[in-house]
Amino acid sequence: MENSHSASYAAAGVDVTAGYEAVKRIKPMVESTYIPGVLGTLGGFGGMFAPDLAGMKRPVLVSGTDGVGTKLRLALLLNKHDTIGIDCVAMCVNDIICGGASPLFFLDYIACGKNDPVRIAEIVAGITEGCRQSECALVGGETAEHPGVMPDEDYDVAGFSVGIVDEEKIIDGKRLSEGDALIGLASTGVHSNGFSLVRKVFDVEHADLNAPVDELGGKSLGETLLTPTRIYVKAVKALLKAGVDIHAISHITGGGFYENVPRMMTEGLTARIELSSFPRLPIFDLIQKKGNIPERDMYNTFNMGLGMLLAVPAGEAEKALEILRAAGESAYAVGSVVRGDAGVELV
Repeated sequence: MENSHSASYAAAGVDVTAGYEAVKRIKPMVESTYIPGVLGTLGGFGGMFAPDLAGMKRPVLVSGTDGVGTKLRLALLLNKHDTIGIDCVAMCVNDIICGGASPLFFLDYIACGKNDPVRIAEIVAGITEGCRQSECALVGGETAEHPGVMPDEDYDVAGFSVGIVDEEKIIDGKRLSEGDALIGLASTGVHSNGFSLVRKVFDVEHADLNAPVDELGGKSLGETLLTPTRIYVKAVKALLKAGVDIHAISHITGGGFYENVPRMMTEGLTARIELSSFPRLPIFDLIQKKGNIPERDMYNTFNMGLGMLLAVPAGEAEKALEILRAAGESAYAVGSVVRGDAGVELV
């Protein structure tokens, strides 16, 4: 590749040598995510992975894809790009674990106006950290320059992940029953949803994002909003390894409680969540106050302090809470499954 250079392509705005420099910088980070099953190394035309199917009767692949959304604008305004990749991984693997599947590998796609190898390496540093947190391998990716389509300093990040689960162990809500306990896992903040509203509320283009904010305990607005999405893979895997019978899981993302919780329920059952049972993070109070946003809209947009909701048999709730807390999660008993067709009730 040292001999690969096109003056004509460079004149059109694409510097292929910058791409090679970026690959050189990220290769050690990528290889740090490798787990058993990875074949080859960075640089091939396709990432290869040989899953261990031992003990599985009928392996099922579960896939997820997502991006980071307009949270990226905060990263650009603050010129901080080393955590946004965690968000990208989280949005994919947190969905996959909802089905009981363990993420195996991840691929990223970075589109940019101009390839800055240092910035690309910062973005990939976050992606590799997200992969390590979720115990999956980064097996490939793509960085594409879009001169004339995107401003030079702009970029977008998306990702794709694949997990695996034995068919008989899929978590799909079919075993949900009245009386099941609901357990909530704390979020780290806004995560990666609702940022178009957040940016409007705080007028982030003109705000001092680095100034300490009393309502946020002295932390700045920028630091608070850029806090990476919590990855729940290890915690859920710990429950499964301990034999906890998880009946359903919901990842609280865009659409908040009213959109995501009903997705884990089955017909005739409703998740009744007690709002006083978990702490509401200060950032959400600030958003609501600053934007004069109705209470229902808040719970229909944001996670409000809970990033994931699980349903387990009532008799296993205490055991599940102990395991989750031992795994480093802030976990709460937040309600129960009741009869009804609302899907979710917030009381």
